[in-house]
Amino acid sequence: MGSQLPRGSNLHLLDLATGTGDVLIGLYRDTGKIVRGTGLDLSSKMLGRGHAKILRDDLQGSLTLSRGDASRLGFADASFDAVTMAFGIRNVVDVPETLREVRRVLRPRGRALILEFSLPTNPFIRGGYLAYFRHVLPLIGGAISGDMEAYRYLNRSVEAFPHGEAFCGLLRNAGFVEVKSFPMTLGVATLYQGDNGS
Repeated sequence: MGSQLPRGSNLHLLDLATGTGDVLIGLYRDTGKIVRGTGLDLSSKMLGRGHAKILRDDLQGSLTLSRGDASRLGFADASFDAVTMAFGIRNVVDVPETLREVRRVLRPRGRALILEFSLPTNPFIRGGYLAYFRHVLPLIGGAISGDMEAYRYLNRSVEAFPHGEAFCGLLRNAGFVEVKSFPMTLGVATLYQGDNGS
């Protein structure tokens, strides 16, 4: 994601579904382009772990975490240069509304970067991937975690979620321009990019 951030070296970043803050902290450290970063998540427990990391690494002057809903962002219009979200858009209740909110809080020429699971387009890779995802992963994940249903939800939600051009269409409908998609790991995940042209 770091190489896709907009130009500039004093960026204000919002990371949605930040969890324990790994993407936020990684982008801050690895790019040298972020002067202020905010992470948002619904889980207080995850945010607590992320806050401990920020304190441990003495980053509290630049990075903050707060609890909130990605579809109802409590930030003023045009507050951020970039909004990132890794493996979280699939789980929001209202995807179009969340994308509209992301665009609202972006400054003109700001950029949204959304990483999400997708399905490989190559039929042979796709077939093997789906067999593993539907049958093997739930067994292994369930044996380790004791919660097989969570892994069944994972494959069902990934298969049902719009990916590729369908998700690009959702970004365009929300008002994003210069929309692009970058398949990763043979199409198992895709990074989506959209700019706020206004």
